Amino acid sequence: MQQQFTVTGMTCGHCEMAVQRAVKQLDGGAQVKIDRANNLVEVESTQPREAIAAAIQEEGYAVAE
Repeated sequence: MQQQFTVTGMTCGHCEMAVQRAVKQLDGGAQVKIDRANNLVEVESTQPREAIAAAIQEEGYAVAE
């Protein structure tokens, strides 16, 4: 399922890697696309939205509802 998140706090490539790693730890087969300039993270995953958002938040980034 394709899901889109508004994620704030990503300021560099390291931030992008941290978000991508968090999602991949939850679902190793997930596809993650990040548009840092627009604070967008697109995730193709079978995991529920809440679980993905929680994984991103655990890395220290805010996820808008």
